[in-house]
Amino acid sequence: MKKELLIASALVSTLGAASVANAVTATTSGSHHTGLRGTDLDSGSTDTIAQVVASSFSVSLSETTDGGIGIASSFMLANEGTTGTQSAGLTLTFTDGSKLDVINAGNAAKSHDISVPGGAGEASITVTTNNNAQTGLDFFGAGTAIGVEWHSAADFMADGLKIGASFSVDDGVAADASAAVESSWGLGATYVTSAGDTAVTIGAGLSESDWKDTDTAAPTGDNGFHVGFSAVTGNLTVAAGYANGDKVIDNSTSDEREIVDNSVTKIGVKYVSGDVTLSVGMTSAAGNDSATLGTAGTKEDAVDTTDAGIAYAVASGVTANLGWKNVDSTENSDSETSGGTSWYIGANMAF
Repeated sequence: MKKELLIASALVSTLGAASVANAVTATTSGSHHTGLRGTDLDSGSTDTIAQVVASSFSVSLSETTDGGIGIASSFMLANEGTTGTQSAGLTLTFTDGSKLDVINAGNAAKSHDISVPGGAGEASITVTTNNNAQTGLDFFGAGTAIGVEWHSAADFMADGLKIGASFSVDDGVAADASAAVESSWGLGATYVTSAGDTAVTIGAGLSESDWKDTDTAAPTGDNGFHVGFSAVTGNLTVAAGYANGDKVIDNSTSDEREIVDNSVTKIGVKYVSGDVTLSVGMTSAAGNDSATLGTAGTKEDAVDTTDAGIAYAVASGVTANLGWKNVDSTENSDSETSGGTSWYIGANMAF
């Protein structure tokens, strides 16, 4: 209760004596995509072609106090075909350009990872569920909704530099048969500069989370770092990223797992020519899979992915996508257990 009162007091004092408005400014956005996905699995299963449909619709709310402080939040009305709807906390934007996310804030490490080009559309291959190798640059850094994230203004202490910091605290949810996040912190930075005609962006992040578990496994944590760069010369973008760390996977049962020394390397290239965007990317990920929290595994899970795509801007907000992906998957250091190739053709409409 003490933590909740402190956070509430800080929020009220930050907002100050704002004028009461009749209504905030509301904007809507969303997307709808549909197409066909084909899969050819290495397991020898029959090739399949299926329709892919996913839609999203979200509302953003914002207003500015008489003192110039911006207050914003958002919620999602629909997010079909993904993991469900999402709701944001509050974002306060100050007159110096800095921002503070409060309630359900993000992780500062994740906010500064580099976007690496890959394929286009919804080409996808599902590997065996026993393969827990993590393939994203921000696979670590779990947190609770009781947290804040601070974003500096641009050119913080140096031209082109932005930094961020975040933390979350225990939300009081008990850990029974499954593990639960107890606290977390994160740091991140992005630096933008130029080298001749090339715009260079460097991003890095560091994060750690503590977990609690009342089942057979002892409490443990996950942690990691990532670093990457993006170089843009005219219409050509080249980017790469690397991440390493440990991750706790909570299955809401007694079989939580920990992926120790997981590493991810991503490389991608994108070229824009008029309304056409060509892209290709490669990802290599591997980690030691352990069934006991806090104990390193002895066998490795690995996933290697190559994807390519062509995106064509048909009209304002309408993009036609053609994508291809190949996935190689090994589990417990054995020979390839799952994977295959996939293609996608379809359209995305956004507003």
